[in-house]
Amino acid sequence: MNGIIYPEMFSPKCFKEALQYKPKLGDVFICSYPKCGTTWMQILVLYIFRKGQKLNNPSEFHQLAPYIDMLGQESIDKMPRPGAFKTHLPYSQMPYSKDAKYIFVARNPKDCCVSLYYHIKNQHGFEFWDGEFSDFFELFMDGEVIFNDYFDYLLDWYPHRNDPNLFYTTYEDMKKDIQSVILRLSRFLGEEYIDAIEKDNAVLNNIKLFSHFDHVKEKFSNLYTVNRDSGTGNMYEGLKYRIDFTASLDIPKNLPGLQFVRKGIIGDWKNHFSPEQTERLNRKFLLKLKDTDVLQWYPEE
Repeated sequence: MNGIIYPEMFSPKCFKEALQYKPKLGDVFICSYPKCGTTWMQILVLYIFRKGQKLNNPSEFHQLAPYIDMLGQESIDKMPRPGAFKTHLPYSQMPYSKDAKYIFVARNPKDCCVSLYYHIKNQHGFEFWDGEFSDFFELFMDGEVIFNDYFDYLLDWYPHRNDPNLFYTTYEDMKKDIQSVILRLSRFLGEEYIDAIEKDNAVLNNIKLFSHFDHVKEKFSNLYTVNRDSGTGNMYEGLKYRIDFTASLDIPKNLPGLQFVRKGIIGDWKNHFSPEQTERLNRKFLLKLKDTDVLQWYPEE
């Protein structure tokens, strides 16, 4: 749709609604290429908005931090505010307003490639359960994957990294110093959130605790696999479409279930890339990003 490759299991109606949404004052969007830290950032923002208050029921996540590409206008209307929408839309097709705020997360393309491979292989709606990494690597290199080419996507967002209404960070910076990211992000989201942290150290400690990988993996790994209840008392139209689409497939028995949160580490690509694949991706990386600071974000390895 609009030149964007999106998951077949997503409702076309809901995806179109995400594309056509007109942002309102105070809207916050969490934006990234798939498997670059979007869910982690969603959880981080959620707990900043909650000022460290624990979320007791993970099934509320779809309502509190909705993925609008999948859930459409219904999820936008039902989200309590303050809140933040998740999207993988490129900047050039992003619902944009100077009165909204945007949070962008980037990740090393090699780790992104590996994580996206497992995401697509293990999520049955993609029908790629018998796919090999070597096959997926070729698709990734050609940009024939969901939300198109990684490098084009990054270059679409990159020129706006210093816009006053955009906060950007990297997955690697989040792993390296999550506290610094929390503090900067809290200031970006509003004075009341950084004030809450500065007045009560327990707020910062709780945000760090509840957004820690172990907690996220325990509580949020099954976000998109088991919940027929969106947490609102009835199922979102977009979630029902996804569930019904997957149920219609002839899925082999005894396939492993999806773990939406897998390893959360840096450098897993070294366990998957051949020397030739490494050289090819490095070559594309240098060609596409040669005039950007991204070369310093991810020095060639």
